[in-house]
Amino acid sequence: MSATLIKDVKETFIKEFKTEPLLIFSPGRINIIGEHTDYNDGFVFPAAVNKGIAAAIQKTDADSSTAIALDLDSTIKFELDKIKPSKEGSWENYVFGVVAEIQNKNKVIGNFNIIFKGNIPGGAGMSSSAALENSVVFGLNELFDLGLTKHEMILISQKAEHNYVGVNCGIMDQYASMFGIKDHALHLDCRTVESKPYKIDFENHQLMLINTNVKHSLSDSAYNDRRSACESVSELLNIKALRDATEADLETIADKVTPANYQKALFVIQENNRTIKAAKAIEDNDLELLGSLIYQSHEGLSNQYKVSCDELDFLVAQAKKNKHVLGARMMGGGFGGCTINLIDKSEAKSFAETASEAYKNEFNNECSVYFIELSEGTHIVKQ
Repeated sequence: MSATLIKDVKETFIKEFKTEPLLIFSPGRINIIGEHTDYNDGFVFPAAVNKGIAAAIQKTDADSSTAIALDLDSTIKFELDKIKPSKEGSWENYVFGVVAEIQNKNKVIGNFNIIFKGNIPGGAGMSSSAALENSVVFGLNELFDLGLTKHEMILISQKAEHNYVGVNCGIMDQYASMFGIKDHALHLDCRTVESKPYKIDFENHQLMLINTNVKHSLSDSAYNDRRSACESVSELLNIKALRDATEADLETIADKVTPANYQKALFVIQENNRTIKAAKAIEDNDLELLGSLIYQSHEGLSNQYKVSCDELDFLVAQAKKNKHVLGARMMGGGFGGCTINLIDKSEAKSFAETASEAYKNEFNNECSVYFIELSEGTHIVKQ
């Protein structure tokens, strides 16, 4: 958590609204393995990180509510009984969506003011959107004593994303951001929405992110396309979700689906199995196996699910050239964002420099390197 972020939102809030706010920190997340399995009712392996959204929030007697995105220097005033989505891509849809979904549960909230600021790099695939949604629902639950459980809160955040942002996301991002445990990753079953925490001690290795600093415009539409492809294969197999399928099951309908959709479904089935194997590898402290599974995940994402891009593939290829990197893959929805790398601590700085230089030479663009810590989920910041 960043003390500077908290200080900024608190001071700005007091200056703007002349009252002490409630302070919330809601983290972004990484995902060690298990990509695009969450909306197929499968397993994922995320962790909350020490980058996130700081929010200052408080009730107001005014006849409207105000939200301020400090990073964007953008302010919006709105009336609670006239909430509707703004134009696509507007930050306020995350706030409006949460408010609307709370009201849909017949919970009553009054007017409020909120100011937020984040240090999750935009487009990095670290779920700044889930962090923002969670900070709003968590703050409103606290202020208006709504009695929502954390599980109810993440479902509100997810529905806000579906109905106001237009991304038909799974539950992983909101879950990891809300339920994160310091120094742990969460092996999450997306069907039961229950997880087993694994204490992460990679000993002389660490996780490192490299951000391509690109986000190709395909991402949202491609995400929804792939989700519908998975759902259509599940229907053909007469199952609830691909989590219930085996490779042998898929083979039985090979002649009924396009080769592209066959590969997408096959990837999901294999990725789900890799996630289960990864949990065992962490339990057994078998980092070589974990690294190998992470590399396999990228191969599938790039060649079968086809959500990678040249920049991500290039960074994974750089990792493969370095024997100190045990595993690397693209992380997140795809078409840009970060690679996650499992690397020897003593070699991390050197690899970061080499990979950054090679990337600059190849794409005439800078990549960014982040060393992250696994942190606590959405919480109130005590002053």
